[in-house]
Amino acid sequence: ISSNSTMVHIFEVSPQKLVKETSEELEGKFAAPSWAIFVKTGNNKERPPQNKNWWHLSAASVLRTVYKDGPVGVSKLRSRYGSRKNRGVKPHKFTRASGNVLRKILQQLETSGLVQQQKLGVHKGRIITPAGTSLLSKAAKRVEK
Repeated sequence: ISSNSTMVHIFEVSPQKLVKETSEELEGKFAAPSWAIFVKTGNNKERPPQNKNWWHLSAASVLRTVYKDGPVGVSKLRSRYGSRKNRGVKPHKFTRASGNVLRKILQQLETSGLVQQQKLGVHKGRIITPAGTSLLSKAAKRVEK
């Protein structure tokens, strides 16, 4: 999909800084749904996210994950973003993240032209497009400075 120099460059910077920089770029491409202020990001969470721009931060993180692990689908992303659920006195248990939030983020990234659906043999899911790779590499260059 991309040259090795670009790939190494994206992985040389801090993932947190890259996601933050990419999220600022994504804010101009699409808006969070109206229900995003009320929704939890998974069964394991007790409250909705407190950060105002959590939708775009999540979208940037999903974009980086699709770049790194693609082709990926909603099921693989639910496992990737899941965490343990506090069940009170009972032992903790791993629960997967919300599929609807991840699905809508992938659909918005797809309409923005940053990811696309593809089937590689038995693996099907979304992969990053050249526009998505370019967005990540430009953000990585800005973070590096």
